[in-house]
Amino acid sequence: MPLSEFRKKKLLFVFTTFFDVNDSGAIDKKDLDLAVQSICSSRGWASDTAKLEQTKATLLKIWEGLKQGADSDQDGQISREEWYMMWEDYAKNPDNPPEWQNVYMNFVFDLEDTSGDGSIDESEFCVVCRNHGVTDSEAREAFKKLQVGTEVTREKFLTLWRDYFTSDDANSPGNFIFGKTSF
Repeated sequence: MPLSEFRKKKLLFVFTTFFDVNDSGAIDKKDLDLAVQSICSSRGWASDTAKLEQTKATLLKIWEGLKQGADSDQDGQISREEWYMMWEDYAKNPDNPPEWQNVYMNFVFDLEDTSGDGSIDESEFCVVCRNHGVTDSEAREAFKKLQVGTEVTREKFLTLWRDYFTSDDANSPGNFIFGKTSF
């Protein structure tokens, strides 16, 4: 079954917001390098910190996995169509994703868990969403729609993550993990 327009809109949001950082219409290694700079800048991490090096290493691992799993024409870029095809494959077996997708999911969780206490509260969620162009009011509304109470644990996040990338139900709680309330 081909991707619904609703799922394409959700996937495009992730593609344009978190991956195609230079707005070229495709994802390439330069985008991941720019993402490292953006993340570190928003966190106030200096260029010589362990956090920066860890972020670089993680995003490089994500890039290598993404390239291997989605760059079907092997041109060093991931087009929107290649992106859609990759997530369509994921939806067929979300319980057994490629390693890089687990790395990415855990990376996102750790970025949102700014306190490092193993859970994401509404305040942490709103701060990260704001860094990606989502208003505080929309982020607060999205957090409520996650239906997790006062915090998102890693276990809850995994369920919401799978839901985001596989569900066609516009009311599904996972649709709100990136702070958007409508697509």
